[in-house]
Amino acid sequence: MLGMNCRNRDFIGRYNRREYYPRVDNKLKTKLLADEYNLATPKLQFVLSEQHQITRVDELLAGLQGFAIKPAKGSGGKGIWVIVGRDGDGFIKSSGARIDIEDIRRHMSNTLAGLYSLGGASDQVLVEDLIDFDNSFEGFSIEGVPDIRIIVFKGFPVMAMLRLATHASDGKANLHQGAVGVGLDMATGRSLNAVQFGKPILAHPDSHRPLRELNIPNWRNLLLLASRCYEMTDLGYIGVDLVLDARRGPELLELNARPGLAIQVANGCGLLPRLRHIETLRKRDFPDAQSRVDYAMEQFAADELL
Repeated sequence: MLGMNCRNRDFIGRYNRREYYPRVDNKLKTKLLADEYNLATPKLQFVLSEQHQITRVDELLAGLQGFAIKPAKGSGGKGIWVIVGRDGDGFIKSSGARIDIEDIRRHMSNTLAGLYSLGGASDQVLVEDLIDFDNSFEGFSIEGVPDIRIIVFKGFPVMAMLRLATHASDGKANLHQGAVGVGLDMATGRSLNAVQFGKPILAHPDSHRPLRELNIPNWRNLLLLASRCYEMTDLGYIGVDLVLDARRGPELLELNARPGLAIQVANGCGLLPRLRHIETLRKRDFPDAQSRVDYAMEQFAADELL
């Protein structure tokens, strides 16, 4: 298993240059960079940078039935509100809670003040299109959008998990808050193993749908999108968070230069042997994302499924 100290010293410290961290620590910079590299992301509706702009929020939101509000510098899902519809003058969150425009203004004001940012620094508010998750996830994610975390090392996707929202996680795909983590076979995108709160489970705790039925469509394209983030960021060790939109296909949600280690628990195996193996490969033998993805799909294929 890869431990925290080894991760920090041998991989983050060695392969991630600090001057490139803003490319992934700021969601707006990530989105603009992704646009330069033609990597798909959820459409950005508008950005707020100053407190006085909040007075016009009702005008800016006019016509938007569903949307996501995010802090540009947030981490761990903090400060993200997902609005799935309207109820008269109010708004409906993914959890089913009803809020009004003053709640949104207050939340945006707190976000700008740095309540959710790393180190409490002043922040920006991003409002993006709502993700319409693929039908293949029906019954597997409750009150929220599922996402896929892929660890990419030197451009090779080495391990992946699907994070499923639950009622306990308040519709967020956050494992610490109660989301389900499902380890995925790198060759096929099929489910390998699943955990909630670190304990093995076989079915979604709310819908009771068997997790062995999970099979991620568009799997190779998801891996290709993750792999291409290596060239985009110049960071050697990153966590890539993706979503699968029903209409737009694979999209980049965000990046993390210090991805957590819970993905190993979800997969039931350690990252370290895969990372050490990639270190032995010559870069010139794998000149592009296609070659790296094909190698990873073959090299890290699972022996058994859930």
